[in-house]
Amino acid sequence: MCYPVPCRVCGKTTWDGCGDHIADVRAQVPPEQWCEGHREQQTGQRSWWRR
Repeated sequence: MCYPVPCRVCGKTTWDGCGDHIADVRAQVPPEQWCEGHREQQTGQRSWWRR
């Protein structure tokens, strides 16, 4: 089951979980509060995949 979580970059709402219920999560969140994603990691944290 998917559930809403805050984006680590912008603080808007995104999702976590299995991926099968994203539409259900999006239906609970106003469009202006939904995080559309980010091209590059912008958290300032180092990724395990990017050294």
